[in-house]
Amino acid sequence: MSFSVNTNTGAMVALQYLNQTQSQLNTTQSAINSGLKVSSARDDGSTFAIAQNQRGAVAGYAAVTDSLNRATSAVDVALSAGQSISDLLIQLKAKALSAADSSLDTASRQALNQDFIALRDQITTIVKNASFNGTNLVDGSTTQITALASSDGTRRITTSAQKLALSGTIVTLKTTNTISTQAKASTLVATIQASLTNVNSALAKLSAGAKKFSIQATFSQKLSDTLTTGIGNLVDANMAQESATLQSLQVKQQLGVQALSIANQAPQTILSLFR
Repeated sequence: MSFSVNTNTGAMVALQYLNQTQSQLNTTQSAINSGLKVSSARDDGSTFAIAQNQRGAVAGYAAVTDSLNRATSAVDVALSAGQSISDLLIQLKAKALSAADSSLDTASRQALNQDFIALRDQITTIVKNASFNGTNLVDGSTTQITALASSDGTRRITTSAQKLALSGTIVTLKTTNTISTQAKASTLVATIQASLTNVNSALAKLSAGAKKFSIQATFSQKLSDTLTTGIGNLVDANMAQESATLQSLQVKQQLGVQALSIANQAPQTILSLFR
């Protein structure tokens, strides 16, 4: 063993280990503060890249869920309108049947006709107001509604619109139809019944479309949750482990400081050689 006042090998070694311990301590403290063992690309570039790609997918599925929810709401509004129109057609059929009675007097038939016209025009009001977020699936302004189905936007789900306006192919009852006479009333009974059948069929189609959106929304949420869990497995810190590591490194740091202090005192022994 040589004695030198210029070179203290023991101190240099102790300082190296102390710096290493301090670096590990900083990493552990960062994990505890952020809750992440990989909080930046500097910590682990490959893992960070994988996690970022998955975060992008999760963000994409959030947009998919929003799109599906909007489409579902638009279909729900259309279903509500269709159900109301179906109920009105039932009432219109009852009015027409009553007016088709040949024994009915003129005043009673006119009263029925006024009710009939009011119910008929209510269908138009419902159709015009059955809009959600600017989308109306029952007035003929659009042929379908489409929602996102994948996080990259390449796959979509579509549901056809159902035009339920008067004088259409589904509701064949015209905007000018009345039951002012027994003959007109008799003719309209079959027309209204056909319209009622058509509307109920259209409701079934809209309902099937709503189910498609709902099923896809549930799947997208589950997939997003699974991806989020996967990201956590990659980058989340194990706080119990980090706590134990922190205590260990703190003790190691204190010992390193003491070792460095002892190594720095070594040159003092040289003085005893020159007493």
